[in-house]
Amino acid sequence: MPTVSTLANMAAEIEASKYFVREIEKNDGCVLRMKQCYIGDVGCVVWDAAIVLSKYLETKQFYNPSAGANVWCGRTVVELGAGTGVVGLMAATLGAQVMVTDLEDLQSLLDANIQENKSLIKSGSISAKVLKWGEDVSELLPPPHYILMADCIYYEQSIGPLVETLKQLSGPETSIICCYEQRTEGINPEVEGKFFELLQQNFSCEKIPSDKQDPEFSCPDIHILHIRRKD
Repeated sequence: MPTVSTLANMAAEIEASKYFVREIEKNDGCVLRMKQCYIGDVGCVVWDAAIVLSKYLETKQFYNPSAGANVWCGRTVVELGAGTGVVGLMAATLGAQVMVTDLEDLQSLLDANIQENKSLIKSGSISAKVLKWGEDVSELLPPPHYILMADCIYYEQSIGPLVETLKQLSGPETSIICCYEQRTEGINPEVEGKFFELLQQNFSCEKIPSDKQDPEFSCPDIHILHIRRKD
């Protein structure tokens, strides 16, 4: 008959077999260890746009410890379509008060990554919540200082609900930072076009040039936008 310790080891091995890890090094040398799922939908892995956005949060316009500058310190942040949670975790390690959101079936992965990286979070905080775009956002209000989203412009059926969530969740002072990989195959150009058509009815967009992004983690096909509500 197996012992309690044997059963615990077996459970740990089964849990570990669900995941493989991707490491993202921060500018201070600390490393975010992001668990990804072998099996699952698009939210189960770290996409390149999420890394580009994560590293953008560390650029000197936001975070420059030598000059005593830290835009993220004490700021409230909501990440939409968080997936693994890497973007929100980066913000939390920089001092932000973060809520990462995604569908119910990704909560266990978000929780696992929060636990894996909690030792890197000093003055910030992070927690996870279920959010389906287009549904009630009252538990996330008042509007946060920042909304972060990486590679959320993907499924045609989610575009309308995503824009509706941005409208409900953002306030006049909210800065939305959107990072996405421009894809040319299939219906992707049509999906992107529809997103921006809906978005620009209520929001203005500014594209961030590559020289304002992390010099190592940037790509011509991956775009960063600053988005704000129109007056």
